[in-house]
Amino acid sequence: MKLGIIGLPNVGKSTLFNSLTKAGAESANYPFCTIDPNVGIVSVPDERIAVLGKLYNSEKLVPAIIEFVDIAGLVKGASKGEGLGNQFLSNIREVDAIIHVVRCFEDTNVIHVEGSVNPDRDIETINLELIFSDIEILERRISKTAKGAKNDKEQARELELLERLKLHLEEGKMAKSFTAEDDELQLIASYNLLTAKPVIYAANVTEEDLMDDGESNDYVKAVRELAGKENSEVFVISAKIEQEIAELDDEEKRMFLEELGLKEAGLDKLIKASYRTLGLMSYLTAGPKEARAWTIKIGTKAPQAAGKIHSDFERGFIRAEVVSYDNLVRCGSYNAAKEKGLVRSEGKEYVIQEGDVVLFRFNV
Repeated sequence: MKLGIIGLPNVGKSTLFNSLTKAGAESANYPFCTIDPNVGIVSVPDERIAVLGKLYNSEKLVPAIIEFVDIAGLVKGASKGEGLGNQFLSNIREVDAIIHVVRCFEDTNVIHVEGSVNPDRDIETINLELIFSDIEILERRISKTAKGAKNDKEQARELELLERLKLHLEEGKMAKSFTAEDDELQLIASYNLLTAKPVIYAANVTEEDLMDDGESNDYVKAVRELAGKENSEVFVISAKIEQEIAELDDEEKRMFLEELGLKEAGLDKLIKASYRTLGLMSYLTAGPKEARAWTIKIGTKAPQAAGKIHSDFERGFIRAEVVSYDNLVRCGSYNAAKEKGLVRSEGKEYVIQEGDVVLFRFNV
C-alpha cells in the first residue's frame, strides 16, 4: 500500500510524516522546506505476528508495510508552476490513496500561507490544483488520441470519454464523482488521475482538541461535513503529539497514550482508515522460517491470495489449509487445532477472511 501526503505549506504535513515514519524529513515553519519528495516505509502494527512467531518458533517476523510519500506543500497556482510547481504532483500519481492534512488549529507562531485558518477554503485550494493537474494530463491524452481516432473506433470512443471527463473536471468536480460504464472506468484508472484517488482527511489539532477527538473544534466539524459529502474518511490527529510518541519505545508509548486518555496513536488510526478506504484486509502465514502478514483486497479468493506470495502458488494451486487465528491460538498449536477439526481444507472458490492463518498446497 502506497499513500501520498498532501496539504498546504505549514499544516503539519512533514511533522506528521516524520512521526509516522521516523524518517527525519526536514520540518520547518516556512513554505517549501520539503523540496524532494520524502519517502518512508512503515510496518503495520500487528501483535498477531509476534504470537504466531512464538507458536512456530519463526526465525523472522514480517509485518505488512505501507509506503508514505510526502511532497512539498501545495499553494494556489501549483499546477501552473506557482511555489515549486506541478513537479510535486507527479510524485504522488502512483499512490493508492491520498492523505490530505488540513490545519485545524490556531497558532500565531506558525504562518498560514493564506493568512488565516479556514479548512473549507484550504481543501478547495488543494482540490482545484489536483483538478488542474488532471486536466493537463487529459489534454495531453486527448491530443495523442485525436490523431488515431479518425480511423480507429476504439480510439474514437476513448476520445469521446476523455472529452466528457475533461468537461466534468472543468466544472470543478473530481474524477471520482464521474459516472461511466465499467469498461470506461477501467480506462480512466489507467490515467492515474489524482482526483480519482480515494482521500483520507487528517485533521491536525492541538493536544487539547485531541482529547475529545475534535468534537468541540469547529474546524474539524467543517472537515467532517465536507468529507461526509464525498464519502471520505476523517481522522483527528495532533502531529505534534505524534512526533513525541515517535521518540518512545512501545511500553513508554502505551503509558503516554494512557496519560493523555487516548486509546491509540495516530498511525493506528490512519492504518485502519486506509484499510477501510481501500477495502483491504490481512491474512497470515506462519512456519519455522517466518510469521508474516499479507495485505489483500477484501473478497480475494484463495488462489489469488496465494499469488500474493508467489505466482507459482497461484498457478499450481491445489488447496488452502485454513484455521482462524483465534482458534489456532486457543488450541496452542496447528496440530492441536487439526485434531479438533478446526483446520479446514478449502478450494479455489474460497474467499479468504480477515485473520485466516493459511497453508497453501500447490504443484507446478
